[in-house]
Amino acid sequence: MEDYKIFLPLLLNVLRYFIFAGLAYGIFYVWKRQTWFYRKIQQKYPDWKQHRRDILYSICSGLIFGSLAVSLIIAKQHGYTKLYIDFAEYSTGYFIISIFLLIFIHDTYFYWTHRLMHHPKIFRYVHKIHHLSHNPSPWTAYAFHPIEALVEAAFFPLAVLVVPVHPFAAFIFLFYSIVMNVLGHTGFEYSPKNAMQHRILRWFTTPTHHNLHHQHSKGNFGLYFNFWDKIMATNDANYEKKFEEVKQRAKIQ
Repeated sequence: MEDYKIFLPLLLNVLRYFIFAGLAYGIFYVWKRQTWFYRKIQQKYPDWKQHRRDILYSICSGLIFGSLAVSLIIAKQHGYTKLYIDFAEYSTGYFIISIFLLIFIHDTYFYWTHRLMHHPKIFRYVHKIHHLSHNPSPWTAYAFHPIEALVEAAFFPLAVLVVPVHPFAAFIFLFYSIVMNVLGHTGFEYSPKNAMQHRILRWFTTPTHHNLHHQHSKGNFGLYFNFWDKIMATNDANYEKKFEEVKQRAKIQ
């Protein structure tokens, strides 16, 4: 790999963060700051001290993510991964299934590693950095301690050691991942008002779900789905009540 190409994954990961977090910030915190305030889960805005801290940690996290991407490219060149280029190697059906499989496995990986990082002997040294933002914003999405960033970034390289994945499927998965991560940290509730009762939507997390996690630093460990929290009884006891409270504000606008 040419020297200059080594730096591309590093720059692209940081750029990806600024594009998605910046776009969400521009929409929720600038353009719709007043008209959507009733959707704000915590009825206040974080200060710029928090934003600066989140951005600095996120740049560091983006570089770590990019470094593992470089390692993955090198591993692929030496035949250590299940990444495949030729669509003909697997069916179209498998291509689609592989995307959902990555999302499901990632959610499981995230739930258990996230819950582990809340262990008292680990939390104060690693995960506490992310929880300094009690009132998260889009800039909080990547605001990890370097060790936590390494754990988060390790998922995809580990996954493709055993799961055959086409680069375009990987792109779709990574796109979905960062979009959901950023939206979950906006601090604004955008889910339909019947999400808690809907037979499908109730299995997905909402911004309120993760916002409560930041407020109280316990429970609500899931990323995309809510079934691990339901199964393990780790949902915040006030989750549904808080969600309904936020959605109720729309009726008085």
